[in-house]
Amino acid sequence: MTVHFIGAGPGAADLITLRGRDLLARCEVCLYPGSMTPTELLAFCSPQAQLLDTANLNLDEIIALLVKANEAGHDVARLCSGDPSLYSAVAEQMRRLDAAGVPYEVTPGVPAFAAAAAVLKRELTVPEVGQSLVITRAQARSTAMPDGENLTTFAKSGATLALHLAINRIEQVVEELLPLYGAVCPVAVVAQASQPSEKVLRGTLSDIVGQVREAGITRAAMIFVGEVLAAERFPDSFLYSSTRDRATQPESLS
Repeated sequence: MTVHFIGAGPGAADLITLRGRDLLARCEVCLYPGSMTPTELLAFCSPQAQLLDTANLNLDEIIALLVKANEAGHDVARLCSGDPSLYSAVAEQMRRLDAAGVPYEVTPGVPAFAAAAAVLKRELTVPEVGQSLVITRAQARSTAMPDGENLTTFAKSGATLALHLAINRIEQVVEELLPLYGAVCPVAVVAQASQPSEKVLRGTLSDIVGQVREAGITRAAMIFVGEVLAAERFPDSFLYSSTRDRATQPESLS
């Protein structure tokens, strides 16, 4: 049998992939993070499926459930918020399943930053304004950041920043970025993207702290920083240019 790590998407039940939905429907066991999983998403599970909330379980307890289900011959859906490739803690689960000889597969999902960008109606790679996106987080009550991975280093590139897990350190984020991006650099905050409780703030590095505190946003929020958030004067992409030789050049973003 197989453990399926499934990207549950950013919140809205209809933003899970078709593959993820179909896996939920056929797996006999589903492990899900209760604090982040909407009940509408669990409705895709079979009525006979065993649903297990992992919100209050530690890693060893979660692995024990996965191994037990495998030993019973059950396919298991292991839901992960957003996409498993980002801040999902699946790496250590995979490592333990490898050691236990339990097979697994990964199904991608819509990441939070993509859902938040959709809410903002913004492309994060705008011609001649910003072509790079740095996805990172702030250091708080969590695993230490590796040496060299800090906001100051990333900000020196001038790239657009997408910050996870940083909303409760918004003051520190602004303090570190102000010298390199400037006070008028556009900033956007999207909390609980795609969900009924969604909140959107738009501002600059000079006023975003006050907006966040006034709105009372403390969790499940993406912070974007960069000129692409307000870009209006920029050239059209070469992708659909009338000067491109479409007979010899495949469609690409180059």
